[in-house]
Amino acid sequence: MSGFAPTAPELVATVIFAIAVVHTFSTKFFAHLAHLQPRHAGLWHLLAEVEVVFGFWAFILIAALFVLSGQEAAVGYLDGRSFTGPMFVFVIMVIAASRPILNTVIAVVGMLASAIPIHRAVAMYFLILAFVPLLGSFVTEPAAMTLAALMLRENFFQYQLSKRLKYGTLGLLFVNVSIGGTLTHFAAPPVLMVAGKWGWDTLFMFSHFGWKAATAVIFNALVLTWFFRKELAERGHAHGESGSSAVPPVVSGIHILFLVGVVVFAHHPAVFMGLFLFFIGYTEA
Repeated sequence: MSGFAPTAPELVATVIFAIAVVHTFSTKFFAHLAHLQPRHAGLWHLLAEVEVVFGFWAFILIAALFVLSGQEAAVGYLDGRSFTGPMFVFVIMVIAASRPILNTVIAVVGMLASAIPIHRAVAMYFLILAFVPLLGSFVTEPAAMTLAALMLRENFFQYQLSKRLKYGTLGLLFVNVSIGGTLTHFAAPPVLMVAGKWGWDTLFMFSHFGWKAATAVIFNALVLTWFFRKELAERGHAHGESGSSAVPPVVSGIHILFLVGVVVFAHHPAVFMGLFLFFIGYTEA
């Protein structure tokens, strides 16, 4: 049996991938360089960002393929990759993080918190970890994660909370968001991978997985809230809205329409990127 002989581009790609992995675990070193060399601090800070690492080395990979295999092969490889998922996550997170969307969710959560007969900050905390992750089944998990993170920052994390509470909150948020998108068949990426091929609709998802996931999300949030109830009541806050002034309902409604439009056309980048450009223009105007 003859052995497999890797080509030069394959060897170079493997080396670049290995360097990218090492770089991922070396970002603290580049952050340290930024302090040692203030003249080039901007460059070192850029290389110290974990989110930048694989994008940076992907650029190096394409440049290497261009040199080794030519323009046609490099561009053909790039065109053969699907960027719909990353583009969608970027767009949905930007829209979800806008102040009108955030204020709307905060207002809804605040109204629900007022109906729970316990300390308002404790009720707010519970709903952020229970209700908001379940929104991932409708506005997608990245949007739910963005909203929950911003609300936690506004109401809790900017105050003097214990590290146990902070780490517990982050861990539970990751878990609840990851399972909170299973109530429907169109929002969570893992569900999307199989729902179409296996003929799963929202009714199937909710009856087989959704109600179980919702039960787990609520139970998880209840346990953590009960465990830290005293600290949350003492140090947590429950703001009515984010920002110094209220957003007109019409503006919030238009932002929500943009969000819904992007979710509906999640598999069509030409459509949701067009909506995103209009969204940017509208917010600027």
